[in-house]
Amino acid sequence: MHRVEHVMGFPVSLRVEDVGVPGAAGDAVFAWLREVDERFSPFKAGSEVSRHGRGELSADELSADLVEVLGLCERYRVATGGAFDVRLPGRGFDPCAIVKGWSVQRAAELLRDAGARRFCLNAGGDVVAGGGPWRVGVRHPEIADRLCTVLELTDGAVATSARYERGDHIVDGRTGAPATGLLSVTVVAPTLTEADAVATAAFAMGAEGVGWAAGQDGCEVYAVDADRRVLRTPGFPVTGVGEGAAA
Repeated sequence: MHRVEHVMGFPVSLRVEDVGVPGAAGDAVFAWLREVDERFSPFKAGSEVSRHGRGELSADELSADLVEVLGLCERYRVATGGAFDVRLPGRGFDPCAIVKGWSVQRAAELLRDAGARRFCLNAGGDVVAGGGPWRVGVRHPEIADRLCTVLELTDGAVATSARYERGDHIVDGRTGAPATGLLSVTVVAPTLTEADAVATAAFAMGAEGVGWAAGQDGCEVYAVDADRRVLRTPGFPVTGVGEGAAA
């Protein structure tokens, strides 16, 4: 099975190499991601997230999914001393940094429930995979057609936060200013929920975020700082193919 669709504002590709996994499993993955886009987009006025942000929903009217997302948002806000914050003055309530990884991880669990063991689900460059090794390239933060490194992913996830797609979109919640100190940070973790949240939170923290991310359970980190130095934890599963400092 190999499918690509544009969902939640980015391309999502699914590859399943197991024999006998029904096509309905792929249908379920993309149906779930489209549902997430309708329910959790802060850019759609009628979404649950938008209604919650405007204070239109009471606590007992929130779905179990949104309650889970809110709990994750608060967990990372506290863990970063407020650097990661989905509620910023002038920006409203925007949990996208949590929702993307959380929803794609949930999609991967749908695949596993359907019997998939060797698969790769790539959502806009953030990947959750099983039954590898799969090779995943980490884009250079300043040169679009160049890789910093290539890693091997067997059963787990990898996510990158950087400025190259959306500019200064990650804000340090402690200052309200765009995050500085890092050009990109890539995190490998057991789930994409963790990898995506930790990568975004670390980027928001700036230079101190690398050490913070490395201290999170099960996380390995590859970062390029503002001085273009590569910082990598010893356990980061780099293959060496295509690796190079950001020069």
